[in-house]
Amino acid sequence: MKYRKKPVEIEAWHFTKENLKKGVPRWVDHLPVNKNGYEELNHDISLWSQYGGEKIGGEIKTLEGKMTISENDYIIKGVHSELYPCKPDIFEETYEPVGK
Repeated sequence: MKYRKKPVEIEAWHFTKENLKKGVPRWVDHLPVNKNGYEELNHDISLWSQYGGEKIGGEIKTLEGKMTISENDYIIKGVHSELYPCKPDIFEETYEPVGK
C-alpha cells in the first residue's frame, strides 16, 4: 500500500550566522505557556557561537535523542511543538513557503 504525507504547515528558522545575529525566534528558545501561565526557557536546545561568530552550531534534544545542528540547517517546530534540525537539501525538497 502507498501513502502520501499529509500537508502540514510548520514553523522553521534557517540557522545561519546572519540570522543568529538578528536573534533567535522566541518559539525556538522558549516553551509555550505552561499550566501556571508562564513561558519558560527551552532547555532542550543549546545553540552556540565561537571565534567571534565565525563558527556556529548546537544540539537539540528530540524525540529520537540528541541531534547536532550545524550552520545552514533549519530548526523546525513540529505539529506537537517539538523541535528538530533538518539539513537544507531535505528541507528544500520537503517544504515550500506559505505566505508570511
